[in-house]
Formats: sequence, C-alpha cells, structure tokens
Amino acid sequence: MNILGIDEAGRGPVIGPLIVAGVVIPDEKVQILERMGIKDSKRLTPTRRKVLSRKLKTMFEYETVEITARDIDNLRAKGVNLNEIEKIAMLKIIAKIDADCIIIDSVDVKPKRLEEEIKSITGHDKVISEHKADDKYIQVAAASIIAKDKRDMIIEHLKKEYRKVGEIGSGYPSDPKTKKFLENFTYNEMPDIVRMSWATVQAFKNDENNK
Repeated sequence: MNILGIDEAGRGPVIGPLIVAGVVIPDEKVQILERMGIKDSKRLTPTRRKVLSRKLKTMFEYETVEITARDIDNLRAKGVNLNEIEKIAMLKIIAKIDADCIIIDSVDVKPKRLEEEIKSITGHDKVISEHKADDKYIQVAAASIIAKDKRDMIIEHLKKEYRKVGEIGSGYPSDPKTKKFLENFTYNEMPDIVRMSWATVQAFKNDENNK
C-alpha cells in the first residue's frame, strides 16, 4: 500500500512562508525509513533534517506547497482562516499524488471532521487525520522533514538578504531577535516577508495610531 503523509512547517511564525509537504511511502519501505532515523522534524537538528530531506526527495514521490506571508495576509483579509489555508494546500498535494491511503497531521481541533471533509472533497475512502500524526506515523514524519527543511532554506536565504537590517532570528513572535528585527520598521514599512495580519504586527499599528 502506498501511503501519503502530509504535514506543515511554519504555521505560527510572523516571518516567512507556511510550507505544506506530502510524500508517498510504500509499506515495504517503512523499515528503511526507521533505519534512516526518520522522526518528527522538531526532534532533529537542522543539519540532520537537510540530509534526510535530500534522501527522502531522491527516494520517493513528493510535493510541496509554499504559501507566502503575503498570500496568508491576502487570504485572511478575505475571511479564509489559517486552517482553511492549510487545507487548500493539502488538497493541492492530494490532487497531484496518487496514494492508497492519506494520513494528515490534523489542523482541525476535531480531526474526524477534517477526515470526513477530505474524504468528501477528494473521493478517497482511506483518510486518517490525527493530532501529533508526525509522532505516530513515519510517513507524516517524513513529510514534516521535507516541509521544515524547505522552510529552513527559505529563512536562511532571508537572513542573508536582510542581514544589513538586522537578525531575523527564528521568525517566531516570541523570539527576541525577531521582535527586534520588526522594530526596524513602521507598520506600513514592513517587508513582504512579514505576516501583517499577525497580532504581533497589528500591535505596531495600534501603537503608532495611539501616538
């Protein structure tokens, strides 16, 4: 059986894109992935993710969808929430890759609801949607590695591009380096790599309006 694992990277950051990845792993290859040390990308170093991502992309059929910060802002302005944005990306991947079963790291608080929705839209009868699927299913862990490595590469490129302005940091709102980077700009000057719709950035707008 060919199983398509789907996961994302970059859901929460205020800087950079959201990446959704899918990779098809045949059942008979699972033991090979276990020996390779495939696990949830958060439990691997960036260097290890890079090595494993390269191997996975050589060995298996995969797809990635990049949703830029500006894409996210534009869709949210139209009333499309982050769960829906991610779901659209998942459906794009499912449409491009044939698989006997689909396993998704659920973005919905009710995984079964997402499961039934994906079944209804795609016509697939074997869909599994669970929280922490990247910890439970090696196929989803493999997708998480590909997604996180792609986002890592994009962030590294952005760090070089903006190094004269300051350090971007991880791109997460809680990162002091990221906060300091954002302070280099007024709300209207924020570069395209920043998610303007995030509360962190909206706070800049409110502060400026209150001055």
